[in-house]
Amino acid sequence: MSDVSTMTDGAAAQTEPEFDYNDIVPYDPAAAKMGMWLFLFTEIMLFGALFIAFAMYFTMHTWEFRQGSGHLNPIMGGFNTLVLLTSSLTMALAIAVLQRGKKELCIKLLDATLAFAVVFCIVKAFEWGGKFEHHLYPGTDLMASLSLGEQTFFSLYFVMTGLHALHVLVGAALILWVRRTVMNGRVNKNRMSLIDNVGLYWHIVDLIWIFLFPLFYLIS
Repeated sequence: MSDVSTMTDGAAAQTEPEFDYNDIVPYDPAAAKMGMWLFLFTEIMLFGALFIAFAMYFTMHTWEFRQGSGHLNPIMGGFNTLVLLTSSLTMALAIAVLQRGKKELCIKLLDATLAFAVVFCIVKAFEWGGKFEHHLYPGTDLMASLSLGEQTFFSLYFVMTGLHALHVLVGAALILWVRRTVMNGRVNKNRMSLIDNVGLYWHIVDLIWIFLFPLFYLIS
C-alpha cells in the first residue's frame, strides 16, 4: 500500500506545473511604456519650469550670473558630463545585448552604468564640498554679502543641481533593481519593459544634465 502511495505522489510531482513568475504577472509593454512617458513628462515639466526661471533671472542679472558662474569648476562639470554620456551608452548597450539573450554581458554593462553613477555623485560631492568649505551657499554671511543676482544664481545652482543629483541616485537604485531582476530571469529578452523604462528614465536624467552644464558652468 505504501508503494502505491509513493508511486502516486511521484506521478503528481511530475505532472504538477512549476511556478513561473512570468505566468502570473500581467505583461503589457505598451501600457508600461505609456505610463513611463507620462511620468517623464511630469519630470520635464518640473525642470522646464526651473529652466524658465533661470532664463528669466539671467536676463535680469546677466552680469551677476556670469560672475557667479566664474566660481564654478568647468573641468569638474565637463568631466561629469562625459561620465553621464558614457553611462547612457552603457545603459543602451545593456538593453541591446539583453534583446539578444546575452544576460551576463547585460549585467556587466549595468554594473558599468552604476559605477558611472557613483563617480558622478562623488565628483558632485567634492564640488559641493568646496562650496560649503568656503561658506558659499545660501544662509551664510558670505552669501548675504553678495549681490542679489549672485545670490539668485547660487540658489538656483544648488536647487537644480541638487534635484538632478537626487534623480541620479533614484536612477541608480532603479538600475540596481533591474540588475537583480535580470539575474533572476524576471527580465529577459521576452520581457523587456522594466529595463526599457528604466533606460528611458536614465537617458532623461542625462539629457537634463546636458542642459544644466552649459547654463551654470559656461556662461562666464
